[in-house]
Amino acid sequence: QVQLIESGGGLVQAGGSLRLSCAASGRTFSNYIMGWFRQAPEKEREFVAAIWRSGISIGYADSVKGRFTISRDNAKTTVYLQMNSLKAEDTAVYYCAAGPDTKWPMYRGARAYDYWGQGTQVTVSS
Repeated sequence: QVQLIESGGGLVQAGGSLRLSCAASGRTFSNYIMGWFRQAPEKEREFVAAIWRSGISIGYADSVKGRFTISRDNAKTTVYLQMNSLKAEDTAVYYCAAGPDTKWPMYRGARAYDYWGQGTQVTVSS
């Protein structure tokens, strides 16, 4: 079992930045791929970014590429999402997720992840 707790959400003006953190506890953090997803009101949950166990491989949704950066610190069992140049359409609840490394080829899909955090709200005002 892996427990995930997100933090760092809030209200920011368009063009601003936020850094989300997701602290993990339970099983060995470095064994898991980590992902960030988001869900806006009345929309389906969508993939944002994912990172391999060591951080050597990373993937992004086209909508955030060049603006968001995912990273992880295995010693601190934490994954981060640095969000720059925020837009109103980035407004959503952001979730971090953990999954087995065997699911890496599917990292853009929610089914690749077994454990989810409770989410943190990000609101971007235009």
